[in-house]
Amino acid sequence: MHSPPAGSPPRPPRPRAAARAVVVLAAASTLIVLLVALPWQPLIALDGDISRTTHRWAVDEPGVTHAFRILTDWVWDPLTMRLACAAAVVWLVWRHSAWWLALWLASACALGTLLQQALKAAVDRARPVWPDPVDSAHYTAFPSGHAMTATVVCGLLLWLLRLYGGRALWRTGVALAAVSVVGVGLTRVWLGVHWPSDVLGGWLLGSLVVTGAMASYERWHGSGPA
Repeated sequence: MHSPPAGSPPRPPRPRAAARAVVVLAAASTLIVLLVALPWQPLIALDGDISRTTHRWAVDEPGVTHAFRILTDWVWDPLTMRLACAAAVVWLVWRHSAWWLALWLASACALGTLLQQALKAAVDRARPVWPDPVDSAHYTAFPSGHAMTATVVCGLLLWLLRLYGGRALWRTGVALAAVSVVGVGLTRVWLGVHWPSDVLGGWLLGSLVVTGAMASYERWHGSGPA
């Protein structure tokens, strides 16, 4: 068996490993959805404690709050993330003629959006309400659309880097993805427009969409980029 070149990124996980990840993430996602929808009082109390603390910080630190609003509205917002995914789809078709992978990528991103909107309507969770808000948001709270979209798009783009990028590009992508996914979740809680469990739900559900897309693509088309 040949070893991968020294400059190549880690190889994609085997289908069985991806399938196991799907099962674990599906169980965790189902659990957080049930705990929020019921609602489970210990979780609601913890959400309230964290949110009240971060809201006080947001009011006391207007400079940080302003910076977070710029990041969440222009850098890590769902539209920017979806445009990045669309650019990756065009690149796959134009540079590599990878039509199936491009279709898979676009479909996974669209599925994440549909799942997010369906759960928002089904759970119908109210957003935090403050007497002195520092930001505002519309529609229902769970799951966080910013957190879920960032997780889906960054996860899918990292998957592409495993197939097409080198190790240096892979490491850079991992760092940027981690900062983006964690950062957007923190900004949503700091700005008082989401409960912490909304963000956690977005992260878990987004990870489920990504691993599901990887597992299904590798099952039907193999682990290679073709």
